[in-house]
Amino acid sequence: MAAGHPGPTAVASDTRSLAALLGRDLVCVDLETTGGNPALHRIIEIGVVTIDRDGAISEWTTLVDPGCRIPPSIVGFTGIDDAMVAGAPAFADIYKDLLERLDGRLFVAHNARFDYGFIKGELARLDVRWQARTLCTVKLSRRLHPEHPRHNLDALIARHGLGCEARHRALGDARVLRDLLAVYAATLPAGQLAAAATAVLGESLVPAHLPQDLADELPEGPGVYRFYGEADALLYVGKSKNLKQRVLAHFGAAARDGREQKLVALLRRVEWQETAGELGALLAEARGVKRDAPLFNRRLRGPLQLWSIRLAEGSDGVVPVIEDASGIEVHAEAEIYGLFKKARDAKQALTEIARAQGLCQKVLGLEAAEGSCFAYQLGRCRGACVGRESRRLHDTRLRLALSASRIKPWPYPGAVAVRERNWRGEEDLHVFQAWRYIGTVHSVDEIAELRDAGGTFDVDIYRLLAKHLAGPAAGHVLEVPPCRPE
Repeated sequence: MAAGHPGPTAVASDTRSLAALLGRDLVCVDLETTGGNPALHRIIEIGVVTIDRDGAISEWTTLVDPGCRIPPSIVGFTGIDDAMVAGAPAFADIYKDLLERLDGRLFVAHNARFDYGFIKGELARLDVRWQARTLCTVKLSRRLHPEHPRHNLDALIARHGLGCEARHRALGDARVLRDLLAVYAATLPAGQLAAAATAVLGESLVPAHLPQDLADELPEGPGVYRFYGEADALLYVGKSKNLKQRVLAHFGAAARDGREQKLVALLRRVEWQETAGELGALLAEARGVKRDAPLFNRRLRGPLQLWSIRLAEGSDGVVPVIEDASGIEVHAEAEIYGLFKKARDAKQALTEIARAQGLCQKVLGLEAAEGSCFAYQLGRCRGACVGRESRRLHDTRLRLALSASRIKPWPYPGAVAVRERNWRGEEDLHVFQAWRYIGTVHSVDEIAELRDAGGTFDVDIYRLLAKHLAGPAAGHVLEVPPCRPE
């Protein structure tokens, strides 16, 4: 027997101690599935080890017919193939047996959100509502041993000298969790273990009027979330790199912030959409806020129409033109500057630049006058209006004065897709053309199906994409064929 691996008597004693310490009967659960997304994939095996406070331990396992083919990568990983599940029961045939073992017990799993989410998803397809408190052994390990960088199951097996007769099979891995809890209970001071477990269990600050398993269901990756009130009134749209952390932060802030307190008091339902990365979350938030105008959002709700200054070629030199920015095409040669809420704001900005830099307001089209401009008569214009300053020099000084506010030219010859990939290997491809957001797909083959409806230049999309492309993301850009016209 490996060092540190408890025998049957020790397991019964130590896991009973932990169950008693937590005041809950426990159930260690592990699943094998056809993939990583509960909405798309299915359970193919369930392993359960129940641990009661009186010391009783029982085991239960079953293969499950997923009703679809098992991908070769999963066959290679688990050893479970289509032939093995061909005669197995469907989830609908065994869910009552499973619930009998889960109900009333603390749900223990490694990366508990994964296993919990799959069971919730399968039950939801049967219109069965179920919830449980969860204890994630990944989080528990991190709290107990923060000095270690790795907390996956293989790392814990090696670290604590645990045995596993059937790795990547549901019951084998569930038994590892049982043994891990036994090692913790046998080797750690009761107070330390109780404090760590309580901290993991107590992470949720979910208000009483919301489902208490909300914290267990919220993912810890990037995405966008939506808060709804009575009659499905949209209250707030937000994004985060960590959805769970951000949503729970609203609940914690309600105790000290009046606006958050009002928002949480009105909240009746939370929805979320996971994204493969932060850019996808930013795009979803920007579009959701502008399209649906949630009651509590302050940012990203500015006017849809913006104005800019474009330098156009005239007969003698460049001429500033103030125009609606929604239709601008930011190609490599375009000289477009500033984004303003109103046309008069753009004109005022141009006037102030002319005064500060000694530019000619007549040449800039800001003043209609015969002969010299008024500023030249006051000695504040260098004389482009009367030929004392060349138009070429005047144009250069104008470009320099405007340069800080220039809209960056689109740096690609055509449409591109920015790729983001999450830890499960799922990817989003965000397609853009001349800073306009066309849409998001999940594979290169789907890009051809996107339709370019023209759209408008959106300053928020421009800013977040320009910032994103200035970082490491530039290495994840694919040039793609033009999208189909609408």
